[in-house]
Order: sequence, then structure tokens, then C-alpha cells
Amino acid sequence: MRRWLLAGLLVAGLPVCGRGQDDYLRWDPKTAKTTALAMRANGQVGGSFDFRVTSTDRAYNYKLRATWLTPEVIRATARLIQLAQGLTDEETRKLVEEAEAAGDTVILVEIDPREGSGIIPRDWTAHLMPRGADPAGPRAVRGTVAPRLRDVKALAGAAQRDYAYDIFWVVFPLRLTDGRLLFGPEDQEAELAVRIYSKGGRVRWKIPESIRQRAGEAPAR
Repeated sequence: MRRWLLAGLLVAGLPVCGRGQDDYLRWDPKTAKTTALAMRANGQVGGSFDFRVTSTDRAYNYKLRATWLTPEVIRATARLIQLAQGLTDEETRKLVEEAEAAGDTVILVEIDPREGSGIIPRDWTAHLMPRGADPAGPRAVRGTVAPRLRDVKALAGAAQRDYAYDIFWVVFPLRLTDGRLLFGPEDQEAELAVRIYSKGGRVRWKIPESIRQRAGEAPAR
């Protein structure tokens, strides 16, 4: 299984963390930018044909973007910062260390309300799980919004900011409450399920090998 996942990343032409811990410090700008954007996915919360709301307290659906800040994405973002600001290798390593200290894994969630209210309610939720799992079931973990991560440079992502979207940094554990790994060897894809009021939406990614490695290092809960 590990060989298959590693081969998939190599075929895609993306760097794989763990093969050389400092390899990212020599990535050229194109490689760093491509890697930093590789885990960015688009979706929607609510259906395209939902009825338009007659009140102004909520939108009838929401544009959704999510960037999974995997070890590769963090390192690529740090490398882009290094190139732009002329940082030393040690300063760049510290950016990576700061980002990875934020939690098991972080997803940058962007939400843009369509018509109605432009306010995102505080009680919106995000769950990370294997593809096809029930967000309310035992194989999903709920994320915690962490506004403090706004100041962590290597978690900023590499895409140009679109101010139509509200941005949230959401931290997820990589183990279930019973201590099992969130993603088992049989799981090939991960899903992020976002719910706002009664409306839901999902985005998905292939599970990177680096996330499996990080999950194995995460303490049981």
C-alpha cells in the first residue's frame, strides 16, 4: 500500500516529504508553487437549485474552497516565503516547525455566501473523514476553528487572497476518540464535510503518504 501511494505521488510529479527532510529547501519556484496549490479543492455548500431565501439572515448557498495544509504544502509555502524574503535555511525550517506545531493537521477553509446575508454563522461545522463516511458517525473527526493560526506564515497558503471569501483555519486530529487512526490502510480518499445551517457540502482529496506518516506519529487520544 505504501509503495502504491508513493508511486502515485511520484507519477503526479509532486515532491514527497520524508524522502529527504530538507529537499524542499532546494525546490525551484515553479515546483514550490505547484506543490503549495496541489491540495486546493473547490466545492459548494447547498444545492445549485436551492430556493432563494426571502429573508436576509442567511445565504441560499455558499461557495467553498479548502486547502489541506499537508506537510508538502507547508514546506512549499515556507520555500516560497524563503525565496521572496531571502530567509536562511534555518529560518525557513523554523517556519515549518511553527506550522506543524499547530496540531495534527490543518485545513484552510474559504467560504463565500451567495446572496442573502454575507455573514457566516459561528456554529458552522467541518468534519474530516474517509470518503463516504458519515460526518456524524464514528469515523469522522470534527475540526476546531483556530483564528490564532492567521499569524502562522507557512499556514497562509500560496493562492492570492480573494476577499469575497471568509477564511478559517481549522485544526483536525488524525486519530479517532478511541485511539484508532482516522485513515486506515484501506482508505484511498479523504473528505471534508462542511455544514452551514441545514446545508451541506463536501470536497475530497487523495490521502497523501505524509498524512499517514504524521497520523502514525500523533499521540492516541
